[in-house]
Amino acid sequence: MPELFPQPIKELPHASIPLQGVTAYLSQSRSHQIIFKEFAEDVELPEHAHAAQVGFVLEGKIELTVAGSRAVYTKGDRYFIPAGELHSGKIYAGYADITFFDEPDRYAPVQE
Repeated sequence: MPELFPQPIKELPHASIPLQGVTAYLSQSRSHQIIFKEFAEDVELPEHAHAAQVGFVLEGKIELTVAGSRAVYTKGDRYFIPAGELHSGKIYAGYADITFFDEPDRYAPVQE
């Protein structure tokens, strides 16, 4: 995958996300997190729930099932998952996005 994120983003701490093939840069706030993600492998997302999430698709494709409704998002799309809503999906290799989590501790920075 070509370099998508510029140096200031790549200098952010890596986010500790328990998924294979993901590179994620964490922008931390007291009230929320913004994560810049790139996926080198296909990933299945098991059903789960958390605080509200908004994603802005930069590259590739993601399939999401939110509250029983399935949708496919590609470059230029955005998605919203309301707080507490059960969701699952599939992320395809080559996918990249910017994700806002309405919680400050969704992911921890990688300890180096």
